[in-house]
Amino acid sequence: MRKKIIIIVAVLVIIIGGLWGGSAIYASKENSKAPTALSLSTPTTATVTESGAATSPSGGATQDASESGSIDGDWIISTGSQAGYRVAEVLNGQDVTVVGRTESVEGDVSIADNKLTVAKVSVDLTGVATDNGSRDRQFLSILKTAEFPSASFTLTTPVDIAAIKTGVASVKAVGDLTIAGTTKSVTVDLKAQTTSSGVEVQGSIPLTFNDYGITAPDLGFVKVEPTGTVEMLLQLSK
Repeated sequence: MRKKIIIIVAVLVIIIGGLWGGSAIYASKENSKAPTALSLSTPTTATVTESGAATSPSGGATQDASESGSIDGDWIISTGSQAGYRVAEVLNGQDVTVVGRTESVEGDVSIADNKLTVAKVSVDLTGVATDNGSRDRQFLSILKTAEFPSASFTLTTPVDIAAIKTGVASVKAVGDLTIAGTTKSVTVDLKAQTTSSGVEVQGSIPLTFNDYGITAPDLGFVKVEPTGTVEMLLQLSK
């Protein structure tokens, strides 16, 4: 009898070990595939000078950041922009990073006297995708995209980005984030720089799902953490 119990326990240990090991392998594989956080591109030109002209790192002239050689004016979110989310799943005790993204981003931005005065960003959530179609369908369901197909961010307080003239402007911006029909005031970590064709803006927003009436999935063996991050990288042009 004692020998039988030992055998059963050994089998259970092997099974549990196999499950844990398989989960660890899966988590490692998935984490290696997860895209890194969206970030500003490596500058190929220097930022706008006090006179409004853009210069290259070597001192030569490059294309102005805008027609007037100034960042002031009205801008639109153009091709190459991205937005999405980054969350952590826990699979049998293993942390798995999940990243969903889309290029279905639109909106407009206004800059006056080196201050970001208007920023409206809209993201088509139905276009957000990971590498797993089943997960994406669940994403659409929990965010109620049949009723609320888009999410948006609207700046509510002007932000000084004068530092963009000499490099990267790193600021915190306050605005309203709307997801699944619920709007909350949030603080966004923003970084902005000029490029040869316009202005590039990277932002991240910490997110707690319950704040927006969203229940993070929990299937027992796999669950989504209750918090995540909204990421965006915007290419602005005139």
